[in-house]
Amino acid sequence: MAALSFLDREHTVAKPGYSRWLIPPAALAIHLCIGQAYATSVYKTALVAHFDTSLTAIGIIFSIAIVMLGVSAAVMGTWVERVGPRRAMFTAACFWATGFLIGSLGIATTQLWLVYIGYGFVGGIGLGIGYISPVSTLIKWFPDRPGLATGMAIMGFGGGALVASPLSRQLMSLYDSGYNPSDSQSVASGSAVALLFLTLGIVYFVVMMFGVFNVKVPAPGWQPAGFDPSKLKSKPLVTTAHVSAANAIKTPPFWLLWTVLFCNVTAGIGILEQASPMIQDFFREGGTSTVATTAATAFVGLLSIFNMAGRFVWSSTSDFLGRKPTYVMYLGVGMILYFLLAVVGHSATAVFVLLAGVIISFYGGGFATIPAYLRDLFGTYQVGAIHGRLLTAWSAAGIAGPLIINGFLDAQGKPGELVYSDYRPALFTMVGVLAVGFVANLLVRPVASQFHESAHSDAFAEADQSASAGRR
Repeated sequence: MAALSFLDREHTVAKPGYSRWLIPPAALAIHLCIGQAYATSVYKTALVAHFDTSLTAIGIIFSIAIVMLGVSAAVMGTWVERVGPRRAMFTAACFWATGFLIGSLGIATTQLWLVYIGYGFVGGIGLGIGYISPVSTLIKWFPDRPGLATGMAIMGFGGGALVASPLSRQLMSLYDSGYNPSDSQSVASGSAVALLFLTLGIVYFVVMMFGVFNVKVPAPGWQPAGFDPSKLKSKPLVTTAHVSAANAIKTPPFWLLWTVLFCNVTAGIGILEQASPMIQDFFREGGTSTVATTAATAFVGLLSIFNMAGRFVWSSTSDFLGRKPTYVMYLGVGMILYFLLAVVGHSATAVFVLLAGVIISFYGGGFATIPAYLRDLFGTYQVGAIHGRLLTAWSAAGIAGPLIINGFLDAQGKPGELVYSDYRPALFTMVGVLAVGFVANLLVRPVASQFHESAHSDAFAEADQSASAGRR
């Protein structure tokens, strides 16, 4: 369609003098919106009451969304690279907003299956495309600081809940006068949640369109001032060659990184999923926890800050330390922290919060550093598509992490009666999971030259033609 021609890749090539620092805000506009996925707990109880069903049935909504994130990122990754970031981000905005609108209809008509299809399936597709669409563009704009670049954007996904949680509570109180957002026992009506979904769908679409209109790709041959590509060759595990997405999945480094990401996410998501009851259980005396519900809620918010900060701080640090040593820290120090959490985490709330916070910062940092790690090993060509395929590890971890934690806890006792010692088998298991990821990271080696793309391959020729079209 001619009306949508502004989405074509050739119309997104930046003109001389364009500041690359305008790209991170465009990426943040996408990631802050889709980061709402971490705030689903805000209206979870309201949906349980509205549909008169179980927490598990409502939790499936989030599970479907995360699975679709990994699947759509893997399936659509090559398409995202081919059509460019603007069309991909526009598509993500359409799916994400439509998911909310269908979900709103499902809530309003009390049809849970529509919420599964809307927020879970359709919205999940928007999650996956939106998550990967800015990544390769940022890496191309920041070849000198890829960890910083991806950290700035993916930080938004981790911090999306910090915006969505209070916003959702205030909107629900606006739509339901009987709901008090400051009272943890107050539950919003189903109609209020339906209107919330409708509002978020519209607001998020508008904000994401800011990113759509402002994202651009660098002109062919562009380099930041003072950047010397030859210096990349002197860094371990950093290649100046390129590997296609189709070839990347044939290499051992890809599957080793898949294992690394799976283990890092499995360990982190286990705490995130259980954070509020976990801190109360660790400090339970005589059947009563010394940690109030409001304090447990604040702890969840604090973890979001650690998650967001870790995505920026640790990924930026990886530009100096190197990606492999950074993951040695995530996984190696993570094992120590999990062990300490199991052994001394109950000694004081400050100790518990500090240990859990650093663990979650490594969880967030792992997400933000992995695109730069992929760029180091596979080059910039189709790095977004490779990243999409790797995110299937997130989908798998999203299932494995909660299953491990909840499986052990179910065997130990009932919710509300657990104590810190009941968590030890699960926490020690996570130490083992991180150990597997630690070994996998140590085994990562440069990609064999047989998988490198030729500079004159058909794929590169096509990319050159697209770039030439953009110059015209």
